[in-house]
Amino acid sequence: MTESKEPRTPRSVDFWDAFRFWLKLGFISFGGPAGQIAIMHRELVENRRWISEQRFLHALNYCMLLPGPEAQQLSVYIGWLLHRTWGGIVAGLLFILPSLFILIVLTWIYLAFQDAPVVSGIFYGIKPAVTAIVIHAAYRIGSRTLKNGLLWAIACAAFIAIFALKIPFPIIVAIAALIGYLGGRFSSDYFKLGSHPTKQMNQSFGPAVIDDDSPRLSHTFFRWAHLAKIVVIGMLLWLIPMSLMMQYLGWQHALTQMGWFFTKAALLTFGGAYAVLPYVYQGAVDYYQWLLPYQMIDGLALGETTPGPLIMVVTFVGFVAGWNLTLMGPDHLLLAGIIAGVVVTYFTFLPSFIFVLAGGPLVESTHGNLKFTAPLTAITAAVVGVIINLALFFAWHVLFPGNQQNFDFVAGLITLFAVIALFRFQVGVIPVLIYSGILGLSLTVLGLL
Repeated sequence: MTESKEPRTPRSVDFWDAFRFWLKLGFISFGGPAGQIAIMHRELVENRRWISEQRFLHALNYCMLLPGPEAQQLSVYIGWLLHRTWGGIVAGLLFILPSLFILIVLTWIYLAFQDAPVVSGIFYGIKPAVTAIVIHAAYRIGSRTLKNGLLWAIACAAFIAIFALKIPFPIIVAIAALIGYLGGRFSSDYFKLGSHPTKQMNQSFGPAVIDDDSPRLSHTFFRWAHLAKIVVIGMLLWLIPMSLMMQYLGWQHALTQMGWFFTKAALLTFGGAYAVLPYVYQGAVDYYQWLLPYQMIDGLALGETTPGPLIMVVTFVGFVAGWNLTLMGPDHLLLAGIIAGVVVTYFTFLPSFIFVLAGGPLVESTHGNLKFTAPLTAITAAVVGVIINLALFFAWHVLFPGNQQNFDFVAGLITLFAVIALFRFQVGVIPVLIYSGILGLSLTVLGLL
């Protein structure tokens, strides 16, 4: 490779150049957290050289310690490093806004035309694939996390707790965190894990704007005044809309309950979107009955096939809830869905911005400290058991539709096809969903369903 082909390292990053990149990222961020992080690494570290390898990994490892979508938080963190607080806000918003608009449109199509043979056929094929994807997610997280017998025991106990004992997900998370904290103090070797797996992340790509030996930027130093400002503003951004909904709609109104429920969900997303999905289905399907079990499965399918964080499936949940509950009356279903979807998305992602912008300067110094990482390790182990329970929930409603005793043989074959594709041939999630949807549509058109 000749030197002329090497990309030139810029001296600084123009805000509007960064704006265009974050907007582009919002439309191309497919592939879940691993794919999104790989895209950011390729663009920011290798091609543009806005940030060095080690600084990128340092930011990533910090975001992995936080509840919430790590890829979106990483965009906030790097945006903050490059252009202070507003840079982080812009980066984080542009990472999720394209997905928000796309999901609103797709969810409206899904609800308005769900009885059409084309739509029902596609989703008939997709539902079994989603079941296989959840099983594969449990395997991926488990293979990375369950490195010893104690972590296996935590995963099994979490499965029994949620499946047999019906213990709420937040209590499982709290108990796992306590076990991790105590274990980190007395048996630390059980809770030591490697960093987030990424490809091509142990090499140098030349000098960067934010380099390993760059002088520390002034806004990255911890200041109590900055911490207080971010926390106060963040609390006001949560408290004002919540108070307005309580005053004008009442505490028991669905929108108020959505804001409160998804705030709690945002604080429990250790381990990524698949970790919070069991809590969402416990609340949205079982407790509040905002949507039906099969709609939850369909929502996960849409979330998997659109750009942005997978946790954006909450937009679907909110939209469907607003539509099903006719919050604005039977003549304004679309408006009700949009309002509920936006409310849910707002309260889900607000904590992520607060965590990164307030805690960046403070928590950087604690990275690698076992008393912080051990609880996360234990929580992630518990999440594996909880995700297995979610897979069983999906499988039951897909393979035995309508709680019938009759096994859906065709759905079983599609599930098997998806499992083989994911595990044996390592086919990507989106191709598996596309092929399964085409298969379901074909069977419907041929009159075989």
